[in-house]
Parts: sequence; structure tokens; C-alpha cells
Amino acid sequence: MYTTNYNPTFAYDDMGVYGPKAHQRIISKLNSGLGPLYYSEGKLDLEPLPETMLNDGEASPVPDLILYDNEARTTPIIIEVCHTDGLRRDIRKVIQLIDADEYGILEGFVYDYLTYEWYRYRKGDGGLTESSSYSDILNMDINQFL
Repeated sequence: MYTTNYNPTFAYDDMGVYGPKAHQRIISKLNSGLGPLYYSEGKLDLEPLPETMLNDGEASPVPDLILYDNEARTTPIIIEVCHTDGLRRDIRKVIQLIDADEYGILEGFVYDYLTYEWYRYRKGDGGLTESSSYSDILNMDINQFL
């Protein structure tokens, strides 16, 4: 029997974690592209952190990649990576997390690695996503790292 945390891409059992290589590869590429911009070049104000809880003080959702503002202690951007079968669930998750307004998330992305399609949702978009990988907050197209 599997039990799952908030991230529907991962399932835990007695033998370990289910996280497909294609899924993890995309997270790694995004983190590898964004990381140097934050850590080495100082071109980003938000720290990219993979598979990180939104709230360190209690059990909370775990997006595939967050971009964290260490000064404000908020997470303005989240990114979910999925395959087509999980797309609707991940889009719903992103919309709910942003609209709930509990973590300071302003912009969320979902990437379908089977169709190579991006979906963006911003706070105030009223439940409507758009097909885009451009982050207004970062002022860049995050698809460049794939």
C-alpha cells in the first residue's frame, strides 16, 4: 500500500520513493540553471530549492522546485514537473496554493515533460492558467534551462 505526501509525483512505501528519472532530470536542469544565477553570479534574489517544504515549522506541501526569498521568508515562485497524466492535478495544486495565500506564492508553473508544455498561473489570475514559461518576477524565460 502506498501513502503519498502532498506531491502526487512521489509515492512512498517501505522500499523507498517513486520519482521517475525524467521528472528528476527536469528538476535538476532547472536547479542547475537557476542555482548559479543565485549562488555565484548574484543575478537572482530568490534561492532555488528542490523538493523543499513551503513551511519549515510544520508539515506542508512540497513543490518540485521553489524559489525562496530569504529576506522576506516567502516563496514567490513554485514549479511543478509532471507527465501528462498528472497535469490536471498539478495545475489544480498550483492554483490552490497560490489562491490560498498562505506561503506568499505569486507565480506558479507546471511543466509537462512529455509534451514539453509550460503552464503559468499568477496570483489574481482567477483560476485561469496560460501557456507560458516566462516569469514576470524573474524577468526571464525559465524554459531556457531545459
